[in-house]
Amino acid sequence: MVNLTIDNKKISVPAGTTIMDAAEQHDIHIPRLCFLKDINEIGACRVCVVEVEGQDKLIPSCNNTVEEGMIVYTNSPRVRMNRKNTVELILSQHDGHCVACVRSGNCSLQKLANDLNIIDLPFHQNLELTPWNQDFPLIRDSKKCIKCMRCIQICDKIQSLNVWDVESTGSRTTVHVSKNRKIEEADCSLCGQCITHCPTGALRERDDTSKVWKAIDNPQKITVVQVAPAVRTAWGEALGLSRKEATMGKITDSLKRLGFDYVFDTTFSADLTIMEEGSEFVKRFTSSELKDRPMFTSCCPGWIRFIKSQYPHLVKHLSTAKSPQQMFGAVMKTYFAKSIGVDPNNICTVSIMPCVAKKGERNMELFYEEYAGHDVDIVLTTRELTRMIRAAHIEPSTLQDIPCDDLMQDGSGAGVIFGATGGVMEAALRSAYFLITGKNPDADAFKNVRRTREDEFTMTAEVPIGDITVQAAIVSGLGNTRHLIERIERGEVHYDFVEVMACPGGCVGGGGQPIHDSEELALTRSKNLYFLDSSNELRFSHENKDVLKLYEDFMEAPLSHKAHMLLHTDHTAWEMPTSIE
Repeated sequence: MVNLTIDNKKISVPAGTTIMDAAEQHDIHIPRLCFLKDINEIGACRVCVVEVEGQDKLIPSCNNTVEEGMIVYTNSPRVRMNRKNTVELILSQHDGHCVACVRSGNCSLQKLANDLNIIDLPFHQNLELTPWNQDFPLIRDSKKCIKCMRCIQICDKIQSLNVWDVESTGSRTTVHVSKNRKIEEADCSLCGQCITHCPTGALRERDDTSKVWKAIDNPQKITVVQVAPAVRTAWGEALGLSRKEATMGKITDSLKRLGFDYVFDTTFSADLTIMEEGSEFVKRFTSSELKDRPMFTSCCPGWIRFIKSQYPHLVKHLSTAKSPQQMFGAVMKTYFAKSIGVDPNNICTVSIMPCVAKKGERNMELFYEEYAGHDVDIVLTTRELTRMIRAAHIEPSTLQDIPCDDLMQDGSGAGVIFGATGGVMEAALRSAYFLITGKNPDADAFKNVRRTREDEFTMTAEVPIGDITVQAAIVSGLGNTRHLIERIERGEVHYDFVEVMACPGGCVGGGGQPIHDSEELALTRSKNLYFLDSSNELRFSHENKDVLKLYEDFMEAPLSHKAHMLLHTDHTAWEMPTSIE
């Protein structure tokens, strides 16, 4: 153990501990901007500097380790003056129009400037102006970038895509798309992890709320909205609601108050996805089609973009099933449109998703007999939903629990857990077991595919189903995915079925979820989904009565011709920028 003093407090910590960690362990907070534990510890912002007795220069606490007998001051007059000067210099290259920023009130730089009582800026402001394609789902505002390098490190170390890079040097240093590319030319997965880890509003999703308001206000349009399971775990965080209070029923109430005509839970189409994807897996597995390569899940559009750009030769091993979002859109514009006697062209389908990539996936087209167009017309993130609720001056405490609309109301616990890494696999295995054996397993028989630790992003399981054993793998985070795929490619491991989620921890940790700087809440949110599953009377997708009625009245059967036309897709039908030379 190393003994030292921080702010007159004598402490002992293990050797190799950074000054910042040592302070945090003893409830002494050191301000920081660029720091991300184990990801970005480069001391770029210089905000976390401390004074060490006997040293001439202030040193960054994030990457300097403790020493025996060290005496540290985290808030001395010298430190405060230096920290304030540093933040003032950062603000000289930052657009400070906070009232017109999506991160106002949730910005680390804004909070730090307020804490340091920065009222006037002594330095001339010089803002970087870099053009950006405003139609792209991910928006970068160069005027708000503070060059903290977090986006670079997240994309490199966690997602292994290297979309961002540093340009120029000194005061001209900036961050931009790597290799002098435009963002639409880059192999960006649209996972949005750079957004959720940006300390300011330099990165954000394209805001589509005005499109939704326009559709709601159009008397000729029937607005139909679906809400993903992962959204309900997080939407209340931005509105002051506890996880217990932030129910799907209250989301439904808020959406009805906003003016939507029909509200549905994407859990319904998650169950529908299992019927199609699970049936597809059983068909491929029992026909020995999976000897060389596994079948990969296809629910996550960030993962689809990744495999198409990084491993295009493996695209044929994807499930052809659309994601729950797209399936629901297709059902809304066919089955549902006929049920209410409305022309599909007069229906505007909206999705509330925890994901930025869903905005890109929305471009997928639906072609079926008399109807042609998009499955989904507009996609909003969880953050956009909460902004709309606030814009409508809806007081969260007044929301009531009201049910979703009929026809596609039913949803199983299996569908709910789609939002957590391992959830799709577990839901699929529950139904695959039934399809193969003709009977249900114990609903919790496949708990070994669940993530249980913060540092757990790849899980494997041998799953006995009757006389056969399914080799399953679950992975989240694209860097982890790359490692797993390369092991499969080298023949080191073999799996029959692999679930992939682009965001670490799954959709609950998606790039469209509420931002809590330096906090990873995916595991906490996942536990909420598993609680909802365990407390649901319906635990199996294949027992969803509304899904079964859909097949009986319209879709005929899983993998039928009509199901293939509406609920499946050709992953080669669109192009993706590739990193393959």
